[in-house]
Parts: sequence; C-alpha cells; structure tokens
Amino acid sequence: MIKVGIIGSTGYAGQEIVRILLRHPEAKIVWYGSRSYIDKRYSEVFGNMFRLVEDVCKGENMQELADQVDVIFTATPQGLCGSLVNEEILSKVKIVDLSADFRIKDVDKYEKWYGIHHESPDFIKEAVYGLCEINREDIKKARLIANPGCFPTCSVLSIYPLAKEGLIDMNTVIIDAKSGTSGAGRGAKVANLYCEVNESIKAYGVATHRHTPEIEDQLSYASGQDVVINFTPHLVPMNRGILVTAYASLTKDVTYDEVRSIYDKYYKDEYFVRVLDKDVCPETRWVEGSNFVDISFKIDPRTNRIIMMGAIDNLVKGAAGQAVQNMNLLFGLPENTGLTMPPVFP
Repeated sequence: MIKVGIIGSTGYAGQEIVRILLRHPEAKIVWYGSRSYIDKRYSEVFGNMFRLVEDVCKGENMQELADQVDVIFTATPQGLCGSLVNEEILSKVKIVDLSADFRIKDVDKYEKWYGIHHESPDFIKEAVYGLCEINREDIKKARLIANPGCFPTCSVLSIYPLAKEGLIDMNTVIIDAKSGTSGAGRGAKVANLYCEVNESIKAYGVATHRHTPEIEDQLSYASGQDVVINFTPHLVPMNRGILVTAYASLTKDVTYDEVRSIYDKYYKDEYFVRVLDKDVCPETRWVEGSNFVDISFKIDPRTNRIIMMGAIDNLVKGAAGQAVQNMNLLFGLPENTGLTMPPVFP
C-alpha cells in the first residue's frame, strides 16, 4: 500500500486528490496537510467527506512528513514546494508538485513570469515534467515530478502530434481557452464572487498569463523550434472544465484522414486521450469529473489553417487526476489505477 501525504489538501486540487485516492485500491492517505485548518477535522472543512474521512488536518512540515509516507503531493501556491524541498527529503520520498515551481527549466523565465525568487533552482533540471502521455518513461524513474498546469495540459495535448510531425507553422499558433472558476483556486477574491462571474464571460491575463511560457516550452520541445504563441484565457460561469481552441497555419495541404492518422499515431493506445469522431467538437460536460481529455480538429481549406480543440476537467486531468496518474507510474501501477471513473453526465 502506497502511503500518501498531501500538503494543501484543503484547496480545490487537494480536495480532488483526496476524492480520487479514497477509491484507489493501492494508496492510503495518512497526512492531510493544511496551513489554514490545522487540528480541524477534514470533514468539517468539506462536508462531503463526513463519515468518509475522520482525520484531522496537519501542518506543512515536509521534513516530518517525508519520514511517514512514500509520496507527497504538494497542491500549494507557487513558491512553497520550492522553499521546502531538499536532498534529504528527496532521498526518502517522491514528490509530485502541482504548483509551477519545477515546470519551467529556465530559472530567470520562471522568476520573470511568476514574480518570485526560486528557492531551490538546483532541482529544476532533475524534475520531470509530468505530462504522462509524452514523458512516461522519464516519469517512471523520477524523484520529483512537475505536474503540468491545466491550460498547458489541454493545449499541449491538443497540438502536440501536429507540432511533432511538422504539420503546422509554429509561428502562427494562437490559443483561445475557457476555464471554470475553480481554476482560480479556493481563496476568496472579489473577481470570482458569484455576482461578478454569473451571466458573464471575460478574458484575463491577456498576453501575461503565467501558463504561457510553460506551453511555449513544451511546444518548443515537440517541434524542435523556439516557439512563441498568443495565449488568451477566459473565465466562464461554470465550476470546472477547460475548453481550448487553437489555430495554426498548415505547412502543406492535407486531408482529414491524413491528420487523423497523425493523432492516432500518438494517441491510439492512450487510455485517457479520446480523439473524437469527425465533426464532433469537444464539450466540457463530457469530461467533467474524469481524467479524460477529448480532442478534435477541423481543417479550414479557405484559410489554409487547422483548428485544434480540446476539453478537460481542470481539477482532474488538469491537476489531481494527472497527479495520481503520475503516482501510478512512479510506483509501477497501471496508469489508470483508481482513475477509471466515468465522466459526470449530464
């Protein structure tokens, strides 16, 4: 049985890790970490856990935690994991970090986009970017996993096969994304209040969103080029879900079947990637509560462009589900262990 500790268990992503692991046949949570609710019963924080979780919340002492568990999930704001991790801890335990602390390999780039000093740059090179469908073999051997962001997960998986095969002009990539309000975290913010969000949609982080360099890095690795993109996220009045619509110019004339064969080349054996049938566009409700990513595309011969579409649940495949998927790989389990729950529908 894999002993699990969660730092940040009372955030949305942390709660989702708990929900998933409660039905995981090979894992047991022994530490519910929380800065705000120390000594408070977890089920008092989340009423849906009444009679399911009797534990009380503990603090964020990673040094103590490392002696008690096999893997630590850090579902925390940027900077915390970087300030806690050290060689002694990594010699004892594996870490799956859900923050951005180890996703970007260039320290200067990280500090520029996130506006904070990186406390442990020595571990950035070692950390493996935990996009399982792309880095599976490296993940299996890692001590430290940088769990991808929600927008990058959906964007990269939607675009990756065509970038890898050189089918799109990487200088023309534009990504338009929509996200539910849980993507902003559980902290109280005026901009996320019900009356501020309901019956409205707005762009945010225009030309400045922190997931931009992460997406650019991964598409650069895929294409072998220095990729710079336009990425614009939008907030929509729903609890969870991400829909990505990406645009790029084609490098040659192609048919639907030729493009489909490329997606099938990379994803036909991927349990969690569902390439939809022709002319079927992804919908966030089809992936809600699941670890699936639904992908589709449409060729526009009039403009010589291709539209690539993807949908995920931002709290599952975009955070907690992918973190558990990474844990499964780290401990030699089938990748979908504990993650086979179907989407919630309708």
